[in-house]
Amino acid sequence: MTLRKAIIEAARRLGASSNTPRLDAELLAAYALGISRERLLLAHLDGRVPEGFAELVARRAGGEPVAYIIGIRDFWTISLAVGPGALIPRPDSETLIEAAVAHFGDRSPKRILDLGTGSGALLLASLDQWPDATGIGIDRSEAAIAIAQENARRLGMADRARIMSGNWTDGLDERFDLILCNPPYIEVGASLPRDVVEHEPASALYAGEDGLEDYRRLAPETGRLLTPGGAAFFEIGASQGPTVSALFRALGHEPRVIRDLAGHDRCVVVEVW
Repeated sequence: MTLRKAIIEAARRLGASSNTPRLDAELLAAYALGISRERLLLAHLDGRVPEGFAELVARRAGGEPVAYIIGIRDFWTISLAVGPGALIPRPDSETLIEAAVAHFGDRSPKRILDLGTGSGALLLASLDQWPDATGIGIDRSEAAIAIAQENARRLGMADRARIMSGNWTDGLDERFDLILCNPPYIEVGASLPRDVVEHEPASALYAGEDGLEDYRRLAPETGRLLTPGGAAFFEIGASQGPTVSALFRALGHEPRVIRDLAGHDRCVVVEVW
């Protein structure tokens, strides 16, 4: 059997457990060969099936996320090591970086704060965007901290990114030009895909009965942590634009809601001038 046929069969098998079965199969095949997906598609589809491919497909069919299987996920302009204990970066979160780029224009933030940094995705992507900036990533999870520190080292940013343990903004007395935050925002009891519920950390997903628990904690702290001309970008669920905006508006801010590429509310922006 050629690899092309094996991928087709794998995609058919994964159709019951994945929204992107063909992509998953191609990524797993490329991983088994030790090459990129692009190289796979260009030159290896008519080659042999690599050893271990069937086992990788079985793991994905059992619900394990592709990113955890292959250990890497692309985000913005960087590739991140990922693993159990840290939320897998999603393309939706790139909306925050896009919005920050639009806010600063030809300026560069000097100091960046990433609250709930997880794998370090938002902090490290922003440091790649602005080479003169430095920043701090904070998380409560020791597993996530280890992953983020390794990513900073792999990307050559260990001297610019300080990854530290903390509970949101506790103990912070510095002001930042840019704050990025993808907090837990799923309502307890909400239905989520199997690969998310069974593998990704619940502490990075759920935020109380209405999903707003952490926004209530963060909203009063935002103003004191921003420099004049700075801005904070909070990821939100698709239906949370009005409710999260109301929390900031009650504190005297004038928040804006930005939509992702699918047209869903995805980011609340709070600016200080």
